[in-house]
Amino acid sequence: MPLTKLKNAERNQALLRLIVAGIAEVYTLVTAAFSSIPLADSLAVLIFIALFMVVSAGLLLHVVRRPGVYPWRRVLGMAFDYTGISFTMIMGGEYLLPIYVVLLWVTVGNGMRYGSQYLAVSTTLGLIALATIFYNTPYWHAHPYVIATVVLTTVIVPAYAQVLLSQTREAYEKADAANFARSRFLAQASHDLRQPIHSISLFTACLRDADLGPEERRMVDNIDKSLHSVSQLFRSILDSYTLDNGRVAARTDVIPVKSLIDAVALQNSEVARWAGVTLKVRASRHRVRVDPNLLSTMVQNLVSNAIKYGPGGSVLIGCRQRNGTLSIEVHDQGRGISDQHLPHVFDEFYRVRQVRDKDIEGVGLGLSIVQRIGTLMGLSVRIASRAGVGTVASIDGIPIEAGPPLTPTVAPVASTRLLAGLRVLLIEDDQNVLLATATLLEKWGCQVQTATTIPSDDVQCDLVISDFDLNTEASGADCIAYMRQLSGSNIPAMLITGHDTQRVEDAVGDPTIPVLSKPVRPAELRSMLTALKAGLPLDAMPAGAARPV
Repeated sequence: MPLTKLKNAERNQALLRLIVAGIAEVYTLVTAAFSSIPLADSLAVLIFIALFMVVSAGLLLHVVRRPGVYPWRRVLGMAFDYTGISFTMIMGGEYLLPIYVVLLWVTVGNGMRYGSQYLAVSTTLGLIALATIFYNTPYWHAHPYVIATVVLTTVIVPAYAQVLLSQTREAYEKADAANFARSRFLAQASHDLRQPIHSISLFTACLRDADLGPEERRMVDNIDKSLHSVSQLFRSILDSYTLDNGRVAARTDVIPVKSLIDAVALQNSEVARWAGVTLKVRASRHRVRVDPNLLSTMVQNLVSNAIKYGPGGSVLIGCRQRNGTLSIEVHDQGRGISDQHLPHVFDEFYRVRQVRDKDIEGVGLGLSIVQRIGTLMGLSVRIASRAGVGTVASIDGIPIEAGPPLTPTVAPVASTRLLAGLRVLLIEDDQNVLLATATLLEKWGCQVQTATTIPSDDVQCDLVISDFDLNTEASGADCIAYMRQLSGSNIPAMLITGHDTQRVEDAVGDPTIPVLSKPVRPAELRSMLTALKAGLPLDAMPAGAARPV
């Protein structure tokens, strides 16, 4: 069990002890008022429970201030519980016999919270408490069958709980092992599938720059469309799985929202052209405090949906200020969503389908991912739609950073002419990706030298592009560090990876080295190269493609 859950178990047990003691106090008051229990005994029990609650509050405070696993504290808490229960039942006699329920709860509860060893300890302490109660209570002497019943219950119920606990633990371990195996499979599949998609996208970019006829250009367009569909589907599945595993944490930063929206619009420009959609942007110049990668994924999914369901119309990405926060809205002129479908659009795998509807790509995960990421960042997502008119999707509650609106730095136009003569060292261990990338860079006018690991010869270059995962000897970050040391200068560099970009960024620990996620679109690669050559800070560039969460 994770340590955070164990800490919560300690705290919850201490809190429940205090609540149950309060309930016992109320029960004793009611019993004293409506029964013939001696007044002196009632007062003694009430005073004892009050003192018990004071000590319980102290234990709760200790757990809060010193969280963690302390076996001595757990056993001490159990002994404290059984001492309180024993004294209360002895003083109350037959009138407080129902307090036995608390004894049973303490016995089973400790085992379910802390495990089998503690269940055995609590059962033993419970039986000792019952023996003490029996020895000191005349009512129980006169009713031996009562003590026999409670003793059997105190043994049988925890024993059955132990069986359930063992079965649950076994099932949990199997599920955990299966989950780990699936994680490893998806991580490896992610890398292995991104490689060919990445290389195909670069090869098609090379074809697009060639002297093609109209028919051949249409074929390249169709390849790009199919590749984009596969990439989007793959990204959605990975995003959903990553969210399911709770491995996503928001990392807030202050960014100009316009650069993020412009990047998403640029990323979707080709898709919009294929769908006959006019893509418009009306972005705010405010700075916002968000996780840029997660927000970019949210906006990307909304824009992708708008283009998918509104072909032939126009899609507007805009901003609206509400109650001191910013909303990003995506408007489309598609067919809209009827009232019967609207409540279900955030459900996983739910797709709005009409009778004799044409097939639309996707598996129905986009809006579910948007809502889940929004919840993670404390943002809300709304959908408003009118059938036959269009749909508006809105991300609300984005915190605006104080200060005057920004005038974004204008990045240079990502023209291939600006890259002419750029000496690039390309390091990649996959031959197909190496060939595709080198061919494309050379078409852009770059002078390319290639390697599959750290070069053994002295290489003169202006910029380094490296895959992060190369071989067991060195990583892309090692190659960049070596080249910088060799040249004695801080050579501009970038990393490309088929794995989790956040993990790679954390491993590199250098904010001046951008990390791009495969498959990298040629326009994104060209823009980043242009920015690095011009020496612009990375935050002056649009963020490029939305990364998988």
